[in-house]
This record gives sequence, structure tokens and C-alpha cells, in this order.
Amino acid sequence: MAETRVMNCIMCPMGCEMTVTVENGKVIDVKGNTCPRGAKYANDEVTAPKRMLTTTVRIEGGMLPLLPVVSETVLPKEKVLDCAAFLRGVTVKAPVKTGDVIVKDILGLGVNIIASRDML
Repeated sequence: MAETRVMNCIMCPMGCEMTVTVENGKVIDVKGNTCPRGAKYANDEVTAPKRMLTTTVRIEGGMLPLLPVVSETVLPKEKVLDCAAFLRGVTVKAPVKTGDVIVKDILGLGVNIIASRDML
């Protein structure tokens, strides 16, 4: 049985409202998108949603007690909270430069967590 979902595309500022038809876990139709990126976004969001992770880790010897970090690429949405929980136990030592890898291949997902600012 097919189900329909309404979602807004976030791939560009147009924010198209799309109607997505899903059958047996697969996207079979997308309406309302004005470009092909909308259809790809809808398919990805329905079948395997992904998100960036932005958080902080503790830092010793830094000018602040926490270092902002971000995932280098997107993570599976269902793993974001597990990654955040893992990062609560991470402490790094200053100095750190923007882009330094803080955690390589977090939880075996193939995504590095990197510093998003310098910290002296």
C-alpha cells in the first residue's frame, strides 16, 4: 500500500513543498520539486536520512573549557545521538587548529569529527 508524505526541500532557498509517494519503503513518485535536487533529497530523506553533527568536546589547557566540533560529512540520522554520547567522553589538549581531526572514523561510520575553530 502506498503512502504519501509532504516535506519541504532544503537543497536550495526555494524550499519547494513536495509530495512524496512511498511504497514498500521505496520512493515511487515525487511531485512539487522544481529541480532534480528535490527528488534526490526526498529519496534520501525517506530511505536513509542523514544529518550533520555539531557539538563540543572538553579541552584541557584551552582558553575555553569546550571545543566546538563538527562531523566532516553527514552521518546516518539514527547514529547521531550515539555519536554525541561518545563525544561526551572525549577530551583533547590545546592547542587545536580548525580542521584538526578530533575523532577519526567515529563509531566505525567512516566519518571524522573535526575541530570547527582554533583553540589556544
